[in-house]
Amino acid sequence: MNFKLNSSGLTFSQYVPKVKTPFERLFEIFKELITHTSGDFDEAIHWMRELNKEYKFADDSYTIDDFIDDLLKKSYIQTPDGGTVDGPGVTLTPKTEKLLRQHALKQIFGRLKKRTSGNHATKRTGPGGDPTGEFRAYQFGDSVEKIAMTESIRNAQIRTAATAFNLSKEDLVINESVYNTQMSTVLMIDISHSMILYGEDRITPAKKVAMALAEFIKTQHPKDSLDILVFGNDAWTIKLKDIPYLKVGPYHTNTVAGLSLAMDLLRRRKNSNKQIFMITDGKPSCLKNADGTYYKNSNGLDHLIVDKCYNMAHQAKRLNIAITTFMIAQDPYLRQFIQKFSEACEGHAIYTGLDGLGDKIFRGYEQNKKKR
Repeated sequence: MNFKLNSSGLTFSQYVPKVKTPFERLFEIFKELITHTSGDFDEAIHWMRELNKEYKFADDSYTIDDFIDDLLKKSYIQTPDGGTVDGPGVTLTPKTEKLLRQHALKQIFGRLKKRTSGNHATKRTGPGGDPTGEFRAYQFGDSVEKIAMTESIRNAQIRTAATAFNLSKEDLVINESVYNTQMSTVLMIDISHSMILYGEDRITPAKKVAMALAEFIKTQHPKDSLDILVFGNDAWTIKLKDIPYLKVGPYHTNTVAGLSLAMDLLRRRKNSNKQIFMITDGKPSCLKNADGTYYKNSNGLDHLIVDKCYNMAHQAKRLNIAITTFMIAQDPYLRQFIQKFSEACEGHAIYTGLDGLGDKIFRGYEQNKKKR
């Protein structure tokens, strides 16, 4: 049911769902495929043609070639030197990269309305933020706008029930509100080879989470900061526009390098609330030696590597940096390691499947209320 407000009041009409155009239908499929193929346009179109053989989402009235032409006309893709889409080098435009972030946000977090201020509540109350529903006595210096007039007048009525009504300072109460603070976040993504082992694609959900979280922070918490880094044998930061093209490599897992870089990034931030979100399958297997060589061991949990991880956990605790580990593997011995690691840094370990990864990270971001 739809409704519309006009001069005569509200009028209601039968809801008619919007019919998607052929381009819109194919574009939804394309956005999924281009994320899975790490931004490889040719591979995404190849898979689209293969899927169309079975599902027939394109026909003679609107072919996949027509769709490709429209992608170019609408500036969703670009060709080198103005060439044709039949040649090599077709890439996504910044317009498409932004749409992919919005698509991921819609998929994972739903439709979220932009708010004008931060929304990371602390455990102390303050002059700004959202009302808690509680009241306290007025104190000198409190903002007049915060006075709860209805409650204050009621207090005065009770006090002066047998006499003439008057309002005194003792009657005034203030709406308590939760203080909103800024947050600095580093998102760490494991890109070691184990993230695609055993026929399970773990990197695509991680990419979607990164895109969604970036878009969420930009729209919901524009004063917050987000850095994204990946870690394999080494660790390095990536730009927002690079997320769709992220791939796993023939890497081991240097968790220590990732945590070290994350803490270096957060040390430069002036916000007092700092946190690390780490997406990993949980098994550290690599260290970088002082001479630039690597110490690697994929057999079980190496005590030398594990102890270095615990040292990083203790360092994060000293720096008041909260670490939340999103563990996407099921191995009991790896879960035990992550649990002990989280206890060392007084952080959190969240054991989640790939389907619930985005929701868990969103909840972790919103529920990190304690100002450290």
